[in-house]
Amino acid sequence: MAERILGKTLATVSLSVALASVTVQSSGCCSIPACRNTFSSCGFHLSSNIMSSSNGAKGNSHNKARTSPYPGSKVQRSQVPNEKVGWFVEWQDYNPVEYTAVSVLAGPRWADPQISESNFSPKFNEKDGHIERKSQNGLYEIENGRPRNPAGRTGLIGRGLLGRWGPNHAADPIITRWKRDGSGNKVTHPISGKNILQFVAIKRKDCGEWAIPGGMVDPGEKISATLKREFGEEALNSLQKSGVEKRELEEQLHKLFSQEHLVIYKGYVDDPRNTDNAWMETEAVNYHDETGEIMDNLTLEAGDDAGKVKWVDISDQLQLYASHSHFIKLVAEKRDAHWSEDSETECRGL
Repeated sequence: MAERILGKTLATVSLSVALASVTVQSSGCCSIPACRNTFSSCGFHLSSNIMSSSNGAKGNSHNKARTSPYPGSKVQRSQVPNEKVGWFVEWQDYNPVEYTAVSVLAGPRWADPQISESNFSPKFNEKDGHIERKSQNGLYEIENGRPRNPAGRTGLIGRGLLGRWGPNHAADPIITRWKRDGSGNKVTHPISGKNILQFVAIKRKDCGEWAIPGGMVDPGEKISATLKREFGEEALNSLQKSGVEKRELEEQLHKLFSQEHLVIYKGYVDDPRNTDNAWMETEAVNYHDETGEIMDNLTLEAGDDAGKVKWVDISDQLQLYASHSHFIKLVAEKRDAHWSEDSETECRGL
């Protein structure tokens, strides 16, 4: 038990170190340091604004993780003001609502048992068999046997719709191409003067919001496999294809996902499903089809959790699910593509 329950000092230091290691430091207007190794190994990450609330910061708190009603229910979270999001801000009267969805309590294979069950002894902050319980943001604290959201209070305890106690790992493939005119030339934005980038977006069935395709990492599954599988299922409807169609689809997906890629973000996601004891983390990876030839051979077709799918022009006008707009902005910056008509916004960063 002593090994599983982390002290506040250790948790604070570990989180600070983790955040410092993933923050991109910009030395000029929209500048991003060049990677030392190959392009595919580069990692560009959000600054620590999403996580800053864990140490009691008053601003930049996670917001979507505090919204009500909780997705798929009528449950209202206890209200958490910005200044009390951080765990190290004393709040003796904090009384969060407890909620775990019936679909999770039913015990599907992707969900943990309740903490109170005698035969359930999860190994938090480490690899627990095939289940990854380590956080991308470093060590998290355990309180009363439950993991504590490293970004701070959400007004709700339990797991909500999430299957795992602690981090629930997902993968988000960001597939991009250049917008081109009828002659095949790249389209330039008339104000910014930069080429316009497009990405494949899906409309989620659960909430109706547009998002990056993606989904949960299965136990023991490699992130690369999750990225390809989820894009095939949600943006190409691979689950409904015949055997021959699946083989043809797999050939094209192999071309797309075996090329050099860019890891945009790893870590905590400001997601409306998050609770004090369960939260979403993701690895967002950009696969760019420079010529557009690979994606020309693939027909977009919504499937699985997606209601619709389409190519979307990238700009600061996008309204996307969870933290997805931040991920898309990072892609635009790295690709030196159009993002905003306001030059000051281009330079301001996240």
